[in-house]
Amino acid sequence: MNSTDPASGYQAYDRPPAPDRPARNPHTARRAALAICTIADVAAAFLGLWIVLYLLDANQANPFVEFVHGTADWLSGWAQDIFTMDTEGLRVALNYGLPAVIYLAIGHGIAARLNRA
Repeated sequence: MNSTDPASGYQAYDRPPAPDRPARNPHTARRAALAICTIADVAAAFLGLWIVLYLLDANQANPFVEFVHGTADWLSGWAQDIFTMDTEGLRVALNYGLPAVIYLAIGHGIAARLNRA
C-alpha cells in the first residue's frame, strides 16, 4: 500500500470525497444543528418557566400551569430529588434548573459540533 495518509483508510481533508460517497451538504448540517438547538431551548424554557411559576406561587389548578408542570416533570424526571433541601423554592430551582442547564449544554454542544464538521 503506497499511501501518504497518516492513517490509511481515512479520507484526507484536502481531497474530494470518494466516488461511492456523496459530498456532505453543509446546509443539511446547519438545519440539523438548528433543530437540535431549538429542541434544547424549548426544553430549557419549559423547565425555567416552571421554576418561575412555582416561585411566584402560580395557581396550581390553572390548566396552563398544570401543563407546564407536567411537561417540566417529564423533562426532569431523571433528575428529581437530586437535591433535597428544606427550602422548597431552592429545591425546585435546583432540581429543575440542573436539567435545563444540561439540556442547553448538550444541545448547543452537539449543534456546534455539527456546524463545525
